[in-house]
Amino acid sequence: MAKVIKGTAVAKKVREALRDEILEIKETKPEFTPGLTVVQVGDRPDSNVYIGAKIKACKEIGIEGTHLKFPPTTTEEELVGEIERLNNDPNVHGIILQVPLDCNTGIDEALATNALAPSKDVDGLTDVNAGRLSRGDLKRCFTPCTPSGCMVLIEEAGVDVKGKNVCVVGRSKIVGAPMHDLLLWAHGTVTTCHSRTPDLGYHIKQADVVVVAAGKKELVKGDMIKPGAVVIDCGINPEPDATKKSGVKLWGDVEYGAAKEVAGYITPVPGGVGPMTVALLMRNTVTSAKRMNGITSPHKPIRSYSTMAGRQFSPTARSYSTAASLGLRALRFLKK
Repeated sequence: MAKVIKGTAVAKKVREALRDEILEIKETKPEFTPGLTVVQVGDRPDSNVYIGAKIKACKEIGIEGTHLKFPPTTTEEELVGEIERLNNDPNVHGIILQVPLDCNTGIDEALATNALAPSKDVDGLTDVNAGRLSRGDLKRCFTPCTPSGCMVLIEEAGVDVKGKNVCVVGRSKIVGAPMHDLLLWAHGTVTTCHSRTPDLGYHIKQADVVVVAAGKKELVKGDMIKPGAVVIDCGINPEPDATKKSGVKLWGDVEYGAAKEVAGYITPVPGGVGPMTVALLMRNTVTSAKRMNGITSPHKPIRSYSTMAGRQFSPTARSYSTAASLGLRALRFLKK
């Protein structure tokens, strides 16, 4: 029976460490206040929930969070112009363009995203940051927050991926592809599977660590998992459910019940990866603020993929240190 990697307390530790770090910096630099601006076009309900969670986290930590909301009639020129203004604002250290855009003017999302200054692209989605990540230039790029959160959770479970067989299921620009890169530069032997991969189960069965971000309910079955493997499920697949207070039940990309019987460690859905996304976004924003203010001190201690301590991991052993609990990610599950 697998131990469950819950991340609520892991995300809480990240937020508390960032809050303490900001207070400590303010002792010598009272004017230091990291600033994050979220740019939204339109009024998608799911985007409103995600943005609300981000702004709430900003307040909790001591980041100046700003939500700029524009109507669906906003043109590409107007949006890019606003992004360029934010790029030049010294009080803004992080910028997020909330996607998908809810507009009727045909804005090119890729063009708008790449209008962000890479130094303020705290979501790590510009081509410049993606390129630096693919080259292993981790010190000069921001990495997407969900994959970064997965790396923290893997390490919190006591796992050093160096030399381990790792399988990533999914190749999206936001999760799958950067997840592969992070694991590769952490010295894992990485296989990426996708919708054209034949015999998916064969590749997963070889893996000591499996990260699934395919967007398909229970795609990965329990009998595909190598005994003792670490399973990280990034899937968020909502379905109507009248028995739930929210009216929605979330399913992961992994057949949780069956996989739990085989794996050594596993993340649940909900309550697995989600809150780490917001926590790592906050960390990226503080990192950007420190860089722009010439502050070179490391973050307050919280283990991360960049400081792996070389702990030993046996894919058949289940004696990892207990990870902390994680909250919810999608829709109303982001609210307490």
